[in-house]
Amino acid sequence: ASFFLRPFLQGLALFLGTLLYAYAEAAVRLLLPARRKAVGGELVLLTGAGRGLGRATALEFARRQSRLVLWDVDTHGLRETAAECERLGATVHTFVVDCSKREEIYGAAEKVKKDIGDVSILVNNAGVITAADLLSTQDHQIEKMFEVNILAHIWTTRAFLPTMMDNNRGHIVTVASAAGHFVTSFMVAYCSSKFAAVGFHKALTEELSTLGKDGIKTTCLCPVFINTGFVKNPSTRLGRILEVDEVVKELMEGILTNKKMVFVPSNQRFALLLER
Repeated sequence: ASFFLRPFLQGLALFLGTLLYAYAEAAVRLLLPARRKAVGGELVLLTGAGRGLGRATALEFARRQSRLVLWDVDTHGLRETAAECERLGATVHTFVVDCSKREEIYGAAEKVKKDIGDVSILVNNAGVITAADLLSTQDHQIEKMFEVNILAHIWTTRAFLPTMMDNNRGHIVTVASAAGHFVTSFMVAYCSSKFAAVGFHKALTEELSTLGKDGIKTTCLCPVFINTGFVKNPSTRLGRILEVDEVVKELMEGILTNKKMVFVPSNQRFALLLER
């Protein structure tokens, strides 16, 4: 009996210790709010800026007087976002880029570096989703989800990280999903791509720390599903459907305070702890 009891007690001790640490961390943050960094004048590149969370994030940076480089495959949506940001007084550069194509990413990145300057904040927001059971999901849909939801993150980071490394300064933001920690039916490929995105963020964070590049910050956003229009009549066991405004508020707070992992709603962190 003791053979089976010991691992259980060890797991229970780890769970309780982690739970106490989480409460202590929350108490410290409540009593000593984190300092927010200024992003005015920073060159911010956002992928998937033509609509939804990407547009809302661009507007938040515009309000803070950041310089913006906006990428999207949707020319019309991109122009609308740029116009709204410019009305807020921001300097905006737009590029029509298909983030499922590595060559387009690298080509646009070279133009940005040559003609505009060094990107100091990279927000990998572009994403695609297909909601269907695995066998009904087409091969090209699976490939597209991985190309945009994870490979594009790697290509953009490889393009802009070298300068950040040279300066030991920058911020890389990974827009992932609660589906990168929990699973839901009829989204096998999507969940798999978001698990990869979360893993990329964690591995990159660890590697930068190992290399002593503590001036390069990383943030990973993991919301439950957002009402952006990508999925009609969305529903999920992961929790209520979120509105864009509440998600972008938490994302910006995470970026400005250099928070590594941002769950929306925040109780997802506790649910993850329970699952573990």
